[in-house]
Amino acid sequence: MGQEKLRVPLEEIVRGMQVAFWASHTPDAVAIVDGDRAVGFDELNRRANRLARALRGAGLGVDDVVAIMARNSAEWAEVATAVERTGMRLVPVNWHLAADEVAYILNDSGARALFFDTASADVAMAAAVDATALTITRCTSQAVGRPSGYDEFLSAQEDTNLPDPVFGTRMHYTSGTTGRPKGVWRDREDNTKRFLAAAERAGTPGTIDYTPGAHRHLATGPFYHGAPGLVSLSNPLHAGITVHLMPKWDSEVFLRMVAEHRITHTHMVPIMFHRLLMLPEDVRGRYDVSSLESVRHGAAPCPIHVKARMIEWFGPIIEEYYAATEGAGTTVTSEEWLRKPGTVGKVNPPGQVRIVGPNGEEVPSGEVGTVYLHGGDKATFRYFGDETKTKEAFRGDYFTVGDVGLIDPDGYLFLTDRSIDLIISGGVNIYPAEIESVIAEHPAIRDVAVVGVPDDEWGEEVWAGIELDLHGRSESDVIRDLRRHCAARLAGYKCPRVFRVEASLPREASGKLFKRKLRDQYRQQVHTVPLWRSDGGPEPSTQPPDVPEG
Repeated sequence: MGQEKLRVPLEEIVRGMQVAFWASHTPDAVAIVDGDRAVGFDELNRRANRLARALRGAGLGVDDVVAIMARNSAEWAEVATAVERTGMRLVPVNWHLAADEVAYILNDSGARALFFDTASADVAMAAAVDATALTITRCTSQAVGRPSGYDEFLSAQEDTNLPDPVFGTRMHYTSGTTGRPKGVWRDREDNTKRFLAAAERAGTPGTIDYTPGAHRHLATGPFYHGAPGLVSLSNPLHAGITVHLMPKWDSEVFLRMVAEHRITHTHMVPIMFHRLLMLPEDVRGRYDVSSLESVRHGAAPCPIHVKARMIEWFGPIIEEYYAATEGAGTTVTSEEWLRKPGTVGKVNPPGQVRIVGPNGEEVPSGEVGTVYLHGGDKATFRYFGDETKTKEAFRGDYFTVGDVGLIDPDGYLFLTDRSIDLIISGGVNIYPAEIESVIAEHPAIRDVAVVGVPDDEWGEEVWAGIELDLHGRSESDVIRDLRRHCAARLAGYKCPRVFRVEASLPREASGKLFKRKLRDQYRQQVHTVPLWRSDGGPEPSTQPPDVPEG
């Protein structure tokens, strides 16, 4: 059998030994490229075996929780690989969080081990003071080298494959749009079935059929987020594919890495598309991206004009998915999307997605409502330790994560917004995503977020936070132009009443906006901060905006 035909046997998948399979069959193949460091499948497998034994030696066993709070690195892959063969549960922690937020996740999940890199050390140690039953072990980031604690933890252990591997799992915490985040929990049996089903679907329409030795994946987002952790780490490694790590997002660095390493596959989010398109044309033309075969994207709505330009640039290789940590919904190829601009895919099989009205009734085709996804014959996930929140998410076998949308007469799903982000002004529903898409078309806009803030007369009014590229123009000129731009494309009640110029909008490294933080910030500023108003407020020439330092 030729190398390109190799597939991990199902019996190895159910034991969590996919990386061990490739270490045996292609030991010299590179698994991870972390800066100047290339880690082969054999080395990754041996270090994962050492770590697995070290965790067991520290008293951890099946279903115990291992947390990791670190930037993307080869060590991140080692921790994930060790956990997936010991029956333990990996809980990735967002390294942007404050110590009390980290401590909450550690305690809520029952974490017994925490791995962190040097950049996260202060927060991790502060969080661990308030957490219970933790074994603190320091891992590394490529930028600072290897602290001795992590290597010492592994050094006394054997590096041969475990004689008794057990399939491990992951539990990602939701971003906490309202209240504290919750872990999305599935039992090991259900996780095993999901991995087996994915392996059996490999190569069918809508899936990626990797070829070891020919394909290379570029990881652009943080592994603490569900999609990059799966699409940009687990999936390619389990298929014997090299994963190149970006230390952080940089548009030109992305193009350079694609060109230099002949990257074939990657995963992105819409803000990355937007930033790429804002590069000067001569910079974009400097790099050869013709090696790309597949670009997957999700996590946030993508403005139609942005995606259309990306397809024109990269070709019809861009595939969008609609999914959440809780489960998957739809996918759409470039060809389908060009026929139905704005769709996130056809509902397949029919009934996989339902649109539900305010009274719990399924609404007719073309009407907007809450999006519910089919969870299977039984609920395939639970919010860890929170049966109330779990019950609230489900209607029978269908669950929602709060998205709002419609299904057109041809069966294609279109998303309009998140229910939590909905603005109600004068009794009218206003969807921020629509306004953001229009504002993002303006050439001076680097980033945009639209939220609702309280208004005594209308209930809420529309505010837009914006990052600007002035291109030598004054802010006042750009804002006036932006008002005209919105007025020509949006109904008057949808046009932002306030434009708030920001040095940077609060985004996770995954590309998701911290809208809750922005909304809270703006609600505190309603009566206190001079702003660019598009109603009868101060004119820009006399009332400049307050631009924060960073």
